[in-house]
Amino acid sequence: MDSSELFEMINKLPPDSRKEVEALVDALSNQGGKVKAPREFGSLKGFITYIADDFDAPAGRF
Repeated sequence: MDSSELFEMINKLPPDSRKEVEALVDALSNQGGKVKAPREFGSLKGFITYIADDFDAPAGRF
């Protein structure tokens, strides 16, 4: 696919999708091709499955 075909495909998109493409291109050009997904609140829910009963107890000696 050459750049003219890509340009035509982008022009056919609705305006909100064009904004997403623009953001993706900006992210790719600024990060050298590495795109990180945005963190979502609560994404680690269920990750910690056990906490010891004495978690808040003083540690004692180090």
